[in-house]
Amino acid sequence: MFTKESVLQDIQENNIELIDLQFTDILGVTKSVTIPSEHLEDIFERGSWFDGSSIYGFARIQESDMLLMPDPMTYRILPWVTEAPLRARIICDILTAEGEPFLGDPRYALKRAVAKAESMGFTTYNIGPELEFFLFRRNGSSSILDAVPHDVGGYFDFSPGDEAERVRSQIITILQQLKINVEMSHHEVAIGQHEIDFKYSDALHSADNAITFKYAVKGVAAQNNLVATFMPKPVFGENGSGMHCHQSLFTAEGNAFYNPKDDYKLTQTAYYFMAGLLAHARGLSAVVAPTVNSYKRLTPGYEAPVYVCWAQRNRSALIRVPRYSPGREQSTRVELRFPDPSANPYLAFAAMLEAGLDGIANKLPISAAVSDDVFKWSREEREAQGVGVLPSTLDEALDALSEDSVVQGALGGHIYEVYDRAKRAEWEEYRLRVTNWELERYLETC
Repeated sequence: MFTKESVLQDIQENNIELIDLQFTDILGVTKSVTIPSEHLEDIFERGSWFDGSSIYGFARIQESDMLLMPDPMTYRILPWVTEAPLRARIICDILTAEGEPFLGDPRYALKRAVAKAESMGFTTYNIGPELEFFLFRRNGSSSILDAVPHDVGGYFDFSPGDEAERVRSQIITILQQLKINVEMSHHEVAIGQHEIDFKYSDALHSADNAITFKYAVKGVAAQNNLVATFMPKPVFGENGSGMHCHQSLFTAEGNAFYNPKDDYKLTQTAYYFMAGLLAHARGLSAVVAPTVNSYKRLTPGYEAPVYVCWAQRNRSALIRVPRYSPGREQSTRVELRFPDPSANPYLAFAAMLEAGLDGIANKLPISAAVSDDVFKWSREEREAQGVGVLPSTLDEALDALSEDSVVQGALGGHIYEVYDRAKRAEWEEYRLRVTNWELERYLETC
């Protein structure tokens, strides 16, 4: 738990010369301004000015001056920089020229959602995201389009001499040095696909960790002449990469989701929270599965859930309730399974939280748990059971978001307007693009 004073002391003790002031844009891309470390003490007090008009969706050119205000708790020495000048990073909040929180800052959107939960009596919103990713070789070409999976392993495969295991071990070491508490790592189902899980924390800390995790993985991959991608569906015919999110709410008395007398060990609060997630699932999808490519993953047959229902052991459901372990009451939680790692974690966590809080505030009813494999049901069977389906394209998801005032409210008016404009432009560009599949299928047959 760094403070301003301990950060300045650590910089001096470790001879840190450069500081990266980091933040994310609305789409979740990490941005950075680098300063000499001797300026940091003053910036802690006054902030660092930057041109917000140069960042998509931040400010118009006539109101471009914005402030980066570093959060000392996010200070980390960058372990892959081993030669002078040594450097560290600090994640920043974004303020207007008047010193007010900037409504287009994704981190502020999450802070606002957390404050809403606190106003309802909850002390903490814990979330543990599981980010899957692929490692690719460039296959002798400079183009990423010629890349091939780094290995041919399968789920949980392991060999002491396996190069993929060696790279994963390097990533874990780097993450631990970045003070991210890694719980486990393993090869995932698809060739070249991996998962490294880190311990849950409060939402803001977990979102900061998710951003750090992504660029650390990419950095280690580059050092090994590999390409790491969090693209949801990079390989046709293989499972895609998800970002399953384990969630729980706490009050002063403890875990607000734990009830020892319930069959699933869940409280009514937990059921309301799940009902909110299910009720807003279609609108949520535009935020937690935010790319054209996301909907290549969200399709039946590849383990990614597409049907709006919940269960315990059934992984075809949108929400899974992990099995209760005696003595681990504080770990009682629900797992939302359709987000993917292309999402901006600040916006995704804010939207999920406010959807769940809406369920609590309005005491939304929840359907019965589904024990069958929903993928095997016909459309008529799903409709008879009241099981809905997620959007099948980004365009459809954006239309659902346009009708969901709760998820829009989680983003805020500024972010929603910019986000919708950017994502509809993404869809339109994709819609007009002629793909290799079309050329192969139609060029000679038409």
